[in-house]
Amino acid sequence: MSIFLHILLTNVMPMSIMIAIGIILEKVFHLDIKTLSKLNFYLLSPAVIFALLYETAIAPEMIGKVLLFFVLFMVLQYIVVEIVVRLRGYSPTMKSAMRNSVLFYNSANYGIPLNQLAFAGNKETLGIQILIMMMQSLVPNTYGIYSVNSHKANMKQVWKTIIGMPVIYVIPLAFLLRGFEVPIPGPIQTPLDYVSDAFIGMALLTLGVQLGQMEWKVSRSLAIDVSISGLLRLVAGPLLAWVIVKLMGIEGLTAAALIVSSAVPTSLSSVLLAVEFDNEKEFASQSVFVSTLISIITVTAVIFMLNIEV
Repeated sequence: MSIFLHILLTNVMPMSIMIAIGIILEKVFHLDIKTLSKLNFYLLSPAVIFALLYETAIAPEMIGKVLLFFVLFMVLQYIVVEIVVRLRGYSPTMKSAMRNSVLFYNSANYGIPLNQLAFAGNKETLGIQILIMMMQSLVPNTYGIYSVNSHKANMKQVWKTIIGMPVIYVIPLAFLLRGFEVPIPGPIQTPLDYVSDAFIGMALLTLGVQLGQMEWKVSRSLAIDVSISGLLRLVAGPLLAWVIVKLMGIEGLTAAALIVSSAVPTSLSSVLLAVEFDNEKEFASQSVFVSTLISIITVTAVIFMLNIEV
């Protein structure tokens, strides 16, 4: 129990405190979440993805291994959630909302700080988390946008929105510049460092502000669906990840980093998509709130069990 409490206090609580500060700021000042979201979405997130991909040495073998894991993980998650939505007989809008709440997880403003705390800033595990964050940035900005709009007629506008996502361009740019060893000029590197350094704090505060604007209760009509979403994301997620790393023969810190990366709560992307495209906003918000709250215990439990195994 002492080890469990140590993990809770040193790995999870620092993030929880930052999120709580964001909640308090929202309650006192009623901050504009759309402005904060746009800062994260169009500036901070692309900047930190570019900086981390450009600066972090990741072996080609590791890239292939992580990407294979990610594809297998997403496919298995999709199969599981598809079985659930069919058994529940959801409407088209609810189907996409449930899929998004499970498939899109908070690998950036929750996953990066968690990785840094859980693995004491280990560069190898950070590289793994960066790759997962990269893919989790691409999926909501492509498939996610398509998913919430697939039942609508105006697909031209959907593709226009997808093409306008900056993360689509910064990922290949970072790989190209790193691959050809092109140096970043000082006048660009300095502001890039400033923006990247601000990412973790701003991301956690934005998450807190978002949670502060939500109703801290689960509607009776959505209680079962929100519970299902939480179980699939926080329990089935790391279990599926564990199965995959075992089947792939991945061990040690690499396996632990991949499992931890899969144990984080539902991403704010699912809420942003729901709000932007008017798709089950109440369910999306409550799923993020509940999964983030419960993750304080479930993520601690996952790290605790991995500490025993690794």
